[in-house]
Amino acid sequence: MFLEFYRLRQQPFGVTPDPAYLYLTHTHREALTSLTAGIKEGRGFFALIAEPGMGKTTLLYELLDQLHDCARTVFLFQTQCDAREFFQYVLSELGVDPKGLDLVTMHNKLNELLFAELVAGRRFVLVVDEAQNLSDSVLETVRLLSNFETSYAKMLQIVLAGQPQLAGKLAHPQLAQLKQRLAVLARLEPLSAAEVANYIEHRLKVAGYEGAPLFTPDALALVAQLSGGTPRIINHICYGALAAGHAQQKEIIDAEIVRSTAIKVGLVADPAASQRAAARFPDKPVAIKEAAAAAVAAAAIARGITPLPPAPEPPPAGALTYKPPSGSRLPRWVFRGWVLAGILVVVAIFLTAFVLRLTETDPTRSAAAAGHIAAPVSAAADPPAGNARGSGGSPSGAYTADPQETGTLQVITAAVKQGQTLRDLAMLYAGRYDNNLLQQILALNPELKDPDHLEPGQLIRIPLPAGSFRKGKVFTPEEQ
Repeated sequence: MFLEFYRLRQQPFGVTPDPAYLYLTHTHREALTSLTAGIKEGRGFFALIAEPGMGKTTLLYELLDQLHDCARTVFLFQTQCDAREFFQYVLSELGVDPKGLDLVTMHNKLNELLFAELVAGRRFVLVVDEAQNLSDSVLETVRLLSNFETSYAKMLQIVLAGQPQLAGKLAHPQLAQLKQRLAVLARLEPLSAAEVANYIEHRLKVAGYEGAPLFTPDALALVAQLSGGTPRIINHICYGALAAGHAQQKEIIDAEIVRSTAIKVGLVADPAASQRAAARFPDKPVAIKEAAAAAVAAAAIARGITPLPPAPEPPPAGALTYKPPSGSRLPRWVFRGWVLAGILVVVAIFLTAFVLRLTETDPTRSAAAAGHIAAPVSAAADPPAGNARGSGGSPSGAYTADPQETGTLQVITAAVKQGQTLRDLAMLYAGRYDNNLLQQILALNPELKDPDHLEPGQLIRIPLPAGSFRKGKVFTPEEQ
């Protein structure tokens, strides 16, 4: 073994959660401190969340070691169970045989044990690892266990530890009461590159290594890159690197040894294996290469690792290469904006043309909308039958928008606005309203029945002195 070769007393990168090898990163230290303080203060309920391989179980063992002198502890791993089995596991860890006991009896027995510990001045701590596997019904049972309390103290301190799925379960509305009772929700984060180097040095030192750094800086950097800062993967890589270094009789672990180890454990694709596969199947080199890459990637994903992307292959000797010129390309949203703007412009043009067409074919609406043309009736428009000139010598025919000279009089045609009376029109255009003018208006408008009740849009001829207005006279709003 390499222990003697590297002068080590113990295996520094073992797989067991030994608290002696625990390296406290800033997140590990914060989690341990908050959990320890919360339990000693009797806060009641706690949770620890971490990705697989982050040293969660090792941290829990360290927590129990620190509480050994002041608390009675139970550490449960069996989380694939129902509520009854959960109670049985707890009582079994406490030295009580649960066979033949119903839930009520087990509940009372646990209450007696908790009270005895309270009288003895000791806390009772229940730690449940891999708690993400607990069903909602068991989690509700755990919440009910937190009700073991007196009027001044909690008799049971509960720590739920698990993977991020546990945080997702605690966020469910049906477990809102459980989440509300959490006094501490601690999380463990991946190690930084500097923490990876310190982690490796710490474990080597605990295992008895003395001397110059065993891993080169490049090797440490590569371990940090390949592991993603996960302690379990760091242990795998370092164990394999020490074994490979011992086989090669190298006292210093360099980056090349780390890379070859990563290839063996499936963290990096092996280019030599791809070449050998291509040689065995010359007719399908691309398919074999893709299959080998997929197999390596699947192995890495199974270990919870993101594999490094394969290095690009150089072009064959003498092959012509072409690299398209890099030119500035506008973002796709710019072209979409131009298209949308063009559509809006076209729609606006069509709407404008449509409105103009309506105003040309309906002169009454045009005059009402404009509000300042004295005679709003087009010369080509057909007047209402009742508005043709009758007696009084007024010639019959189509209306015209211009003043009509009849010799002694000038006749204009006005469109009635909302609320206007005959008196209003006479005062507006003739400046007077008397019986003589009224008779002239009635003569020009024989269909007019009630001078005081005119309909909006109704056409009324009004006699004025000859030459009062020139053709095309436009009235200002003050004149109207």
